[in-house]
Amino acid sequence: MRLWGWMHSPLGRKFVKYAMVSVVSTTVSQSVLLVTYGVLRLWPAVACNIVANAIATVPSYYLNRNWTWRKSGRSHLLKEMLPFWVSSFAGMALSILTVDIAVHFAQSHDLPHMTASILVNGANLFAFGLLWFLNFIFYNRVLFSGERVSPILGKSTQARDGDECSLGSDPVAELV
Repeated sequence: MRLWGWMHSPLGRKFVKYAMVSVVSTTVSQSVLLVTYGVLRLWPAVACNIVANAIATVPSYYLNRNWTWRKSGRSHLLKEMLPFWVSSFAGMALSILTVDIAVHFAQSHDLPHMTASILVNGANLFAFGLLWFLNFIFYNRVLFSGERVSPILGKSTQARDGDECSLGSDPVAELV
């Protein structure tokens, strides 16, 4: 019952929408990766991984900004788009590492290409899964919060709208 109630709170609704956007972007990323590496063998696995994740970042940004955090108007390059892409590229860097490990594992064990392809997709999912929760906190508290964040002065108390919510001092307890 507590979880049901939380899911209908402003923060819970954002979290559910964020999860749904993640399903969309993960589907895009995994599909592009599977087609470019698994089926067409266009480039090495790491290059296919970079292309797949770069393509998936575009719908992820716009769906999260417009639907999850209900921001409208023009996106601000330095305050929204650049930090979003930086967080996405941090995930991509971890993903490149895990994909490279998967490729080396597959090669060292002489696995068939289809098995290697499944390992590559799994490595990609693993890497982004690790950062998924941290990105939600970053997007909610900093990127789309509507508050101005100063590296020197800290966060102001000016919120974008009346239903803005934060994760509080214990984000895990708030989300569970």
